[in-house]
Amino acid sequence: MQHSNHNRIEMKKFLLACIAIGGAVTAAAITPQEKLTLNDKCIDDIISQMTLEEKVAMLHGNGIMSSAGVPRLGIADMKYADGPFGIRLEVDNRWMPVLLGTDSATYFPTGSALAATWSPQLAYQYGKGMGNEGRVRGKDMILGPAINIQRIPVGGRTYEYFSEDPILASALAVAYTQGAQDVGTAVCIKHYAVNNQENDRGTVNAVVDERTLREIYLRPFMDAVIDGGAMGVMTAYNKVNGEYCSSNAELNNDILRGEWGFNGLTISDWGGTHSTVGAAVGGLDIQMPDASFFGDALADSVKAGVVPMSVIDDKVRNILRVRLAIKPVPDDVANKIPASRPESQQTAYEVAKKSVVLLKNDRILPISRKPAKIAVIGANAVLETSTGGIGADVRPPYEISPLQGITDLASEYGADVVYASGYPVWMNGFDRYQRIPATETKATAFDQAPDKKLLDEALAAARDADVVVFFAGTNKFIESEGQDRKNIDLPVSQNEILEEIAKVNPNIVTVVISGGPTDLRRVRDNSRALVQGWWNGMEGGKALAEILFGVASPSGKLPFTFPLRLEDSPAFALGNYPQSDTAGADVFVNVVADNNSRSPMAESHNAIYSEGQLVGYRWYDTKQMPVLYPFGHGLSYADFNYSDLKLSQKNGEVSATFTIANTGDCEADEVAQLYVARQGAKTEWPAKELKAFDRITLMPGESRTVTLKFPVADLRHWDADADEWRLEPGDITVMVGTSSRDLPLSQTIAVK
Repeated sequence: MQHSNHNRIEMKKFLLACIAIGGAVTAAAITPQEKLTLNDKCIDDIISQMTLEEKVAMLHGNGIMSSAGVPRLGIADMKYADGPFGIRLEVDNRWMPVLLGTDSATYFPTGSALAATWSPQLAYQYGKGMGNEGRVRGKDMILGPAINIQRIPVGGRTYEYFSEDPILASALAVAYTQGAQDVGTAVCIKHYAVNNQENDRGTVNAVVDERTLREIYLRPFMDAVIDGGAMGVMTAYNKVNGEYCSSNAELNNDILRGEWGFNGLTISDWGGTHSTVGAAVGGLDIQMPDASFFGDALADSVKAGVVPMSVIDDKVRNILRVRLAIKPVPDDVANKIPASRPESQQTAYEVAKKSVVLLKNDRILPISRKPAKIAVIGANAVLETSTGGIGADVRPPYEISPLQGITDLASEYGADVVYASGYPVWMNGFDRYQRIPATETKATAFDQAPDKKLLDEALAAARDADVVVFFAGTNKFIESEGQDRKNIDLPVSQNEILEEIAKVNPNIVTVVISGGPTDLRRVRDNSRALVQGWWNGMEGGKALAEILFGVASPSGKLPFTFPLRLEDSPAFALGNYPQSDTAGADVFVNVVADNNSRSPMAESHNAIYSEGQLVGYRWYDTKQMPVLYPFGHGLSYADFNYSDLKLSQKNGEVSATFTIANTGDCEADEVAQLYVARQGAKTEWPAKELKAFDRITLMPGESRTVTLKFPVADLRHWDADADEWRLEPGDITVMVGTSSRDLPLSQTIAVK
């Protein structure tokens, strides 16, 4: 025993020496991914001391949220935190909550809300907050950010992902990654790759051409790896071009490691491994959460000479690179204080405030004329959004609902607030597992007719109010991981209820609480103002109220298009989604369920991405189709004037310099957006593409000169025949403005 302890002490000294040697190298001289190789000599020494059994033990889960280290050599386990919008509550190996007294964590606004800020600076603070709270909880790696492109409006994980545009998604992914890793917690970007639907996500085969794959769907991952230095990558459940992502050698070996220089670890989504040899040689490092493929079967494959020992050593090396880069938190230090930190709560508030999108305003907002009575109508004003569906469960110390936020702020104006539910809550089958406030009732169907009692109460509240704030939208039972929505309709007859309210009081401000787009045509026509409020974290109600009352000007911009009709969106218009009338059992639900009760998965269907690059606004703008609200749209209480555009090209960059003036009477933020259109190109392109953006704060009457830049390399296309990036020289038109369809400035420049 004394000899064993002596070995552990010596190994600990050895590991500390490794880290010290690695840290002595000048960081500026190497790339973010190269930093992970600084300890390779020490890592090779560690690997040389390991048995095959110890190596294989590192390559699969040893618990629901951990994978093994090497205790004999002083290598700690890797501990994972589900996310990506808050550190998940602790669960045991049966997925049951442990309910620690210190379990609470900050509930940040979800991905689409963060994206609506168009702010990499806020994304960095967001990632930093997640990383700090992960450390408090003893975690080494956050399973996030989720950075897939939002391809279909009904996607069950639209709320978790960032955008339909790869440039916006990339900027946020890089900043989030840097923020988390700068405070010592690794990120695991997910879900790699082309995970754009939840229905049959465990079996569907995404068939996408090479150019579209590179330019649209892989771009956020590439940037998060190369520029952000992401230490972890989670393989998606689905197949890409015929091969499951967990064993897709082209994605994992050729592109991720070969082209992008990734030196971290790859980890399967939970239950997303399908083979031993295929996944081993196909680039997967860790199978989660069990050892069904990467346990004894993998060891036997090595002994039989089917899988080379060098493949195993490479996987262990990848894991140890991350393990030595991330300092483990001892068990007797972790979970000693609540995870939610005041600075993280402040970040959650800032993100929520800057994410709110003003879609329409007919001179009713802000509510600044001190109304005597405000009627708040709609169950979405009181529903919590930190839990629900299948997504990661965050338990914040508090969550300010919209009703609470409005009530608290209205009291400062001496206004009375009355609340009426208006409609019941459709829980979509989750009512066995989730609770709603005792004041609310449950719907029996998604399209349930108006409840007479609830409608009468809503009309009574609205009739003599100075302003009605109606809360429409979905909820986290309707938009959920594991299932896509059947449509983008508003549930439980919200349209009909709003139309009845408009008959007794036309002064309606409608706030939409949702993660993705909804059909708002009837809502728009019956509301003087329309606000997109998102699932906006634990401070969301406070932030929303401040926008409604004019404490702050709205400054969010849509990170995806709101179509007029679902049938207008590309995958639906081309008949590429859905692939079948019924969805099979969800892969993750089967992992959580007992083995004996697992439901059959659906057959593998092909999801044909025949729209190519024409995703989101690229489709609508190229096809010249009307939309409800365009990508990048968002109004303000101020007015902005754009002028004096000048273009230049130098040192491999195109620069656009222009002036923005705040001609309104309040301080406000504007997000300036730059798009590019090709002129006379031989290569096929969308009508326009986002290339740069910036958020600018301007005082009333202030003008500022702004410069937006983008590298000429971002004008390249992927030449599938040559298997390389190529630039076609020629003229481009640079357009600058406030949304993809409001671009008052334009000028043409030749690039080469």
